[in-house]
Amino acid sequence: MNMEIIRTDSKNSDFLKLIKLLDDDLNGRYGELQKQFDKHNKVDCINDVIVIYKDKLPAACGGFKEYASDTIELKRIFVAKDSRRQGLSKLVIKELEELARKKGYRHAVLETGKKQFEAINLYKNAGYSEIQNYGPYIGNNNSICMKKELY
Repeated sequence: MNMEIIRTDSKNSDFLKLIKLLDDDLNGRYGELQKQFDKHNKVDCINDVIVIYKDKLPAACGGFKEYASDTIELKRIFVAKDSRRQGLSKLVIKELEELARKKGYRHAVLETGKKQFEAINLYKNAGYSEIQNYGPYIGNNNSICMKKELY
């Protein structure tokens, strides 16, 4: 397998293709309920994006945006169906955390949905712990929020 990792931003066409697949997946899981999250999944303010290519095809992605002066929020982490179970999601998280550390951030937060069992396990295995829901997710029973110290 030939693999390449690029750092880019949310205007990258392959990132946009991958998150379209992510949105399709989420809409399939949550149906109408997903619409309340769409406004939190806009990517125009995400300047730090990782895209992983497998044999020159976009296979995985993720990004982060600043949540607070010392904290990033991981967003739009996704692996294409035919590239799953190969460690790419762990690699996306590792690359994003490394980039965040280089930029001086000390913490990472994220939100995922209660039905995304594989994502919850991924984040726990990557060292994230559940926290009280933050920001726009306060009071939302379908959201699980997590945090990790980057140092």
